[in-house]
Amino acid sequence: MRNCFKRPAFTLVELLVVIAIIGVLVGLLLPAVQAAREAARRMSCSNNFKQIGLAIHNYHATYNQLPIQGSGTATVAPRREFAPGSNSLELSALVALTPFIEQQALWQQISNPYRVPAGQPGAGNLYAAMGPYPGRVFSRLVNEAAGPYSPFESDIPTFRCPSDPGLGLPAMGRTNYGVSMGDSIHKSNIASIYNLDGSSKGTAAVQAANASNRGLFKCQLKSAFRDVIDGLSNTIAMGEFITDLGDDDKRSRHLNGSSTMNLFQVGGALACEPFTDPNRPAFWSASAPFTSNPQIDNRRGFRWAWGLHIHSGVYTILPPNRELCFTQDWYQSEGICPPSSRHQGGVHVLMGDGAIKFITDSIESGSQSSRAMVSLAGANDDPLSTPGASSPFGLWGALGTRASSEVINGEF
Repeated sequence: MRNCFKRPAFTLVELLVVIAIIGVLVGLLLPAVQAAREAARRMSCSNNFKQIGLAIHNYHATYNQLPIQGSGTATVAPRREFAPGSNSLELSALVALTPFIEQQALWQQISNPYRVPAGQPGAGNLYAAMGPYPGRVFSRLVNEAAGPYSPFESDIPTFRCPSDPGLGLPAMGRTNYGVSMGDSIHKSNIASIYNLDGSSKGTAAVQAANASNRGLFKCQLKSAFRDVIDGLSNTIAMGEFITDLGDDDKRSRHLNGSSTMNLFQVGGALACEPFTDPNRPAFWSASAPFTSNPQIDNRRGFRWAWGLHIHSGVYTILPPNRELCFTQDWYQSEGICPPSSRHQGGVHVLMGDGAIKFITDSIESGSQSSRAMVSLAGANDDPLSTPGASSPFGLWGALGTRASSEVINGEF
C-alpha cells in the first residue's frame, strides 16, 4: 500500500514575512559594505601620503632642503606656454618629488627637452627642459601652435585619493595632496618674490614674504628641516583636499572674498562664510561673488604641476572642509585654501616626521572673527598678529607653523 502525503504550501503571509526579513538583512548589510569599501579607500589614501612623506625625506637627504613651491625656469617671452616654453618659476613642489615616488620615467621627460609625439597636435614641437607654463588653458594645449605637454597633464596614482571621484577634463592632471604653507596667505602666492624674468621684486617683498610664510614650505623661498624649530612631529607638511566636480562645492570653487571685506583685516578669514547656501551648507548660494575670471579649468586640484595654492597648497587658517576665499581673482592672488576630503568628519595630514594624522573638522582653531592672520599687510589691524607671534588660529594654526615657539600637549 502507498501512503500519499500532501506537502502544505507557503501561505502568502509567510512569503511576505520572509521577503521582509531578507529586505531588512540586505538593508543592514549594504551600509556595512559601503563602510568597508570607504575604509579601504581611506587606508589607500593614507598609504599614498606615507609614500609622499618618504619622498620628502629622501629629497631632503639628497639636497639638504625641501622642494620649493614655486620653482623652475624664468623667461621674458610673453608666450611662455608655446614651445620651447618656460614655466616662469611656477612649478609646484610635487614636480621635484616625482623621481622619489617611482616616477623616474616621468621625471626624465620633465627634466629633459620634450618633443611632441607624431600624431598629436603640434607634433615635432620641442619643449625646453622643465617644461612650459603649467597653467595653459585647454584650448592652447590642443592647437597646432602649442601641442600637448603630456608630463604635466598625466594623472599620477600616488597623487590621487581613491575616495575622490573627480576624473578627466576640464582638469589637466589632478592631485588630492598639497604642501602646507602655514597660517597666513600674505605674500605666499606665485610672483610675490620674483618677476617673470627671474629678477627679485626687492628687499621689501622678501621681508614681507618671510614674515608671512610661516609653514613648512615657503613660496619661491628655500626651506629645510633645520628651520622647523617647533619640531617635525608638531608641524604639518602637507594636507589633502578634494578636486572640483563642477557642483559649486564651497571647498573646490573659490569666491572673491575682497568684495565684502579685506581678508587681512580682523575677521577677514570669514569673508566668504555668509555666501554658503543655508539649505545646502557645503555649497555656495546663488548670490555668491565668484571670481571675475572663472576659468573652468582652474578649480581646486586641477593641475598638480602648478604652484598656485588652489592647485597644490593648503593653509591652517580655517579648519578642514571650510570654504575657499580669495583676495581677488584666482591667478596670482592670495587665497584661504583649507584642506578638505571625501572622508567622513575630517582630513588626512602629513606631519613633518612622516606620520599620518586624521584631523577632524572640529579641531580647535581660535576665533577667526576677532583675529587677523600674521602679516605685514597694510590692512592688518590686529596688534597681536605681528611677525614672530604665536598663531591666532589656535591649535590648528599652531600645527601649520614651523617656528612660532608653541608647545603642543597631548594628541590631536
